[in-house]
Amino acid sequence: MMACTTVTEPRTLAESLLAEIREATREGLGVTRESYGKGENTALRILADKAQELDLRCESDRAGNLWLSLPEDQRDAPFLVIGSHADSVPQGGNFDGLAGIVAGMLILVGLRGRHEDAPPVRVLALRGEESAWYGKAYLGSLSLLGKLPAATLARPRRDGVDTLSEAMARCGADVDAIARGESLIDTARIAAYLELHIEQGPVMVNRGWPVALVTGIRGNVRHNLIRCIGESGHSGAVPRWLRKDALLAVAELLSRMDEHWRVLLQMGMDMVMTTGICSTSAQSHAVSVIPGEVAFSFEVRSQDTQTLERFYTLMREECAAIERARNVRFEFDERLFTEPAIMDAGWLDRMEAAALPGDKLERIASGAGHDAAVFANAGVPSGMVFIRNENGSHNPHEAMDIDDFLLGVDLLTRAMTARA
Repeated sequence: MMACTTVTEPRTLAESLLAEIREATREGLGVTRESYGKGENTALRILADKAQELDLRCESDRAGNLWLSLPEDQRDAPFLVIGSHADSVPQGGNFDGLAGIVAGMLILVGLRGRHEDAPPVRVLALRGEESAWYGKAYLGSLSLLGKLPAATLARPRRDGVDTLSEAMARCGADVDAIARGESLIDTARIAAYLELHIEQGPVMVNRGWPVALVTGIRGNVRHNLIRCIGESGHSGAVPRWLRKDALLAVAELLSRMDEHWRVLLQMGMDMVMTTGICSTSAQSHAVSVIPGEVAFSFEVRSQDTQTLERFYTLMREECAAIERARNVRFEFDERLFTEPAIMDAGWLDRMEAAALPGDKLERIASGAGHDAAVFANAGVPSGMVFIRNENGSHNPHEAMDIDDFLLGVDLLTRAMTARA
């Protein structure tokens, strides 16, 4: 018992668990925890082993997600879920997602012996939040809530090794139920979904906020692959008026969309646009070749669905205009849509009221996606706490300070144990 007391000291537990999972899933400079794959499985196994060492109850649901709870808490009342995701992008940072799961474990351990001070609490380690592996985000939470589009199950992994359904089946998921859109949990049993997460942008660092409250989560419309098809030609022999230059067509499209973005921002709309992939065929690379084909991605994010649809319509209209002007054509893969979400006002106020005297909690919108959006859009009251994080995210250089992290854990604990 004396050894267990030492291990469960919050700082020691958090630092040791985060470090163990980092080392076990390290790939090069960063960590790789592929959705429904080896790295994610490793992280979940370590979390489950530590939970059992701490005498927590461990269960897996039919989507393969891991649930932790206090075995002595046998109450049948609706429960609070503290959740985040166990996967990462390829060679990503260690804290993205994982910090929120570890925070939940600290809260569970801290409630031991006084669990009736809060509603029943369940910690949820979700699979497959990152879209990097199968081109679709929120795989674990959407599957759990019966909202994963059946067609997504046929999507191949980024390296073509297998399909999502094959990977999920190997992890014990009930693929047939997920394909039917069957809800694997009664959302009426969930009192609220709460998530602690590092901020994935630079705002909190630059403003000196160790902890902040999240007001909403941007949704997105994206295409993982758009092909602009023109015609290859000799760079010296084809005049401009006869060219079908796919690269210049894509460059013109992105320039036009950047101008639309600037105008919409001036109108006060919330929006960001990104083309993270853009390439010509390596097989035909030559200084003297007019590019005949370009493959690129396109994504727009906003907290407002109408803004997303407006900008997407503009993009398709510009594609049609450029097709006519430059004698090219655009081919689109499946359009993916993720709905924006608003965090619960009651929980925002409750967390704000739980701040220590003299501390002012700022509020900030999340530009990145989180599983909290799925729960919020399913009607579950949801709230998020952001932790300051240097060097951005989706890279190995995430730098969350453990003191900031523990402030966030304490804030959530006070908000959960406060009498509404």
